[in-house]
Amino acid sequence: MPAPRTPAGSARDRILDTAFRLFYAHGPRGVGVDTVIAESGVAKATLYKHFPRKDDLVLAYLDRVDQAWFGALRAAARDAGDEPRDQLVGMFDALAGACRRDGYHGCAFINTAAESSAGGPVHARTVDHKTVVRGWVTELARRAGVAEPELLALQLTLLLDGGLAGGVLDGDPLIADAARRSARTLVEAALR
Repeated sequence: MPAPRTPAGSARDRILDTAFRLFYAHGPRGVGVDTVIAESGVAKATLYKHFPRKDDLVLAYLDRVDQAWFGALRAAARDAGDEPRDQLVGMFDALAGACRRDGYHGCAFINTAAESSAGGPVHARTVDHKTVVRGWVTELARRAGVAEPELLALQLTLLLDGGLAGGVLDGDPLIADAARRSARTLVEAALR
C-alpha cells in the first residue's frame, strides 16, 4: 500500500523545521542537504521543489530566525511600557530569554555570516537583518528624544550582539543582566 501523500505546505514546513533545528545547532555549512532530507522524511525531489538551492533553504531559515528574534525584541520592548526610553532597555529582556534557552548557540545571523561568503545572498541577508534591527532601535531612540539616535542605536545593537556572543561563550546567565544594566546607562547618558 502506498504511503499517504503529504500536503506540499506541510512537507515544506517539515523541511524548514528540520533545517532550523540543524542549522542553528551546527551551522548551515555543517549540515548537508542529504541530512535535512533524511531527518525531515521527504524525498530529495520534494526538497528541491521547495528549495532549488541550499542557499534558498538557508535564506528561508534566516527569515524564520528573523521572525523569532526580531519578534522577541519587539515584544520585550512593548512589555517594558509605552515610553521609548523604557523600551530601549526592555528589549534586553529578549536577550535574557534567548541566553537561558536550552540548546542556545548564540546569534544565528552572526554564526551564519561567519561561514558565508561576503557579497553572496546569504551574507547579504544577515547584514540586512542587522540593518533592520538597528533602524528599529534608531527609531525608538529618536522617539525617546535622544540627540544622536543613530549613535545610541549602534551602541545598543553592539551591546545586544556582544550579549548574544557572551551568552554562548561564557554560559553565564548574568551576561544578559549586565547587558541590560549597560543599556540603561547608555540610554540615560544619551538623554542628558
